[in-house]
Parts: sequence; structure tokens; C-alpha cells
Amino acid sequence: MALLEVKDLNVYYPIRGGILGRTLGYVKAVDGVSFSIEKGETMGLVGESGSGKSTTGKAIIGLARITNGQILFDGVDITKYIGKNHSPYRKNVQIIFQDTYSSLNPKKRVLDIIAEPLRNFEKNTPVEERKRVDELLDIVGLSSDTAVKYPHEFSGGQRQRIGIARAMALKPRLIIADEPVSALDLSVQAQVLNFMKDIQQQFKLAYLFVSHDLGVVEHMCSNIAIMHKGRFVEAGRKENIYQNPKHIYTKRLIAAIPNIDPYKREETQIFRDKVADEYIQKYSEYYNAKDQVYDLKKISDSHYVALP
Repeated sequence: MALLEVKDLNVYYPIRGGILGRTLGYVKAVDGVSFSIEKGETMGLVGESGSGKSTTGKAIIGLARITNGQILFDGVDITKYIGKNHSPYRKNVQIIFQDTYSSLNPKKRVLDIIAEPLRNFEKNTPVEERKRVDELLDIVGLSSDTAVKYPHEFSGGQRQRIGIARAMALKPRLIIADEPVSALDLSVQAQVLNFMKDIQQQFKLAYLFVSHDLGVVEHMCSNIAIMHKGRFVEAGRKENIYQNPKHIYTKRLIAAIPNIDPYKREETQIFRDKVADEYIQKYSEYYNAKDQVYDLKKISDSHYVALP
């Protein structure tokens, strides 16, 4: 049984106009998305800005209102519990935010930031609380002295570790990582990603890893879904997506992955130009008359592509 199942998820935002503010239409941020995540698995959700990937993650945890759809956690329909602060689901599913500046309250000490989930769900004495915060700081590689400091006193990588410690406080089973390293330097990115893999193995965590960077996703994920215009254009095992991409949008994303070999610059540029031409010439074959993505079709046991 899958840990998390998302069935036909829709998140629509109304477009209002006129004197009475009538609804003239909808922005379909997420349109009919379905997927599942197994226990201890990392699933990557990839797409450009505005594709709906972050909205999908926020809808799952209750930060974006679901228009319709169904979410099952451990086989139980928990759609009605999403967004309820003290529900068991909220305790089992946590999020790591992209922006380390805005996600940590600058007026609170690290101790209060990490202890906030504990105060909401558990009844600990101050001594027990401090001991638990120190344990969490140790897990993310920070000393107990940092508990009395404020967010502005840390680097970007250290702030992200504090965010991870807060997400780990309630011993969740699923963490939604929304672009967790996009604002960090490359060397710090590698440290945080490797650290996230280490704690995943240690605590048997599942991740929904939201990113625009296919290079990072390849390092972290076993299954990947490519998202465009609020829908999945391709989904499957990592090997299928990288070695045998079928959708023109997926090919375009893969072509954009940097190649650090200076002797392959010309070869890389020729490949990118070829993909760009294919995208323009075959666009109408992969998107319908309303410029929408088609439904996914199964082309193998572990590979699905949006085709007419």
C-alpha cells in the first residue's frame, strides 16, 4: 500500500471581473493530477515556474485550497482533514520551504522555531523540550549553542538545516521539500542534499521533492513526474525519464541540463538547437487546440506520457 495517494487533484483560482465581481473563468493551477508515493521513496515533481508543482505540494499539506480531488494517506481518505492544525495527518506530513528568510520568523530564537510544532502537538516540560530541540539540532549537524541565536545569524545552508530540523520535530513520515536548495550555493546544495538522503535512510522518510532542476532531481529521486500547464506531461522511473524521454517538453528540460565538459560545447549546442526546433515544429502534436496537455497514456509498466 502506498503511503500517499493523490487522485485527480484540482486547484482552480477564479478570475473575477465586472462591477459585481462575477467569476468569468478559472486559472487551472493544478488540473487533474494523480500520483502515489511509497514508504521511504523520493518522488520528484519537476517543471518551470508557474507549472503548478509548488501548488501541488501546498495543496497536499493544506496551504492551497483543493477545488476537488482525493488524497489518501496510508489508505485512509484524509481530504477533509487537510489544513486542520491538530489532525494526525498534519503531524505526519511536514514541509521544507524554498525561502529560508521568510519561512523562519526573524523575531524568534531557533529554540522557539523548532519547538513550535512540539508545543502544538505534545505536552513537554521546558527541560524535555530543550532536550528534544538539542537532539534535532544534532541530527542536522548544528550545535546546541545555536538554539539561543536568531535566523539572521546563520548562513543560507544553516538556515535550511534549521528548517529541516523543524520539519523533523514531530517525526513525520512524509516531507514535502519545495525547492529546498534553489537559493543556495552549489557546494552548500550538495551538503544539504546529501544530508537529506542520510536522514531519509536513518528515519525511513518519504519525500515529495519539488524542483525545476533536473540535475538535482536525478541525484535525489527514484520516480519523477514532469509538470507543465498544471498537468503531468510525463511520469515514470528515473531511468525512463532521462534515458528515453518521449514528450517534447521533457526533452526540452533535459537539454537544458548544464554540461561541464568543455570539449562537448559544440555537441551540446547542436543537441539543444535540435530539441528547440522539434519543440516548435511538433508542438501541436503534444497539446490540444485549447493549448492544454493531453491525458497520460501508459507506454510501459513504469512510463507514462501525455499523448493524444
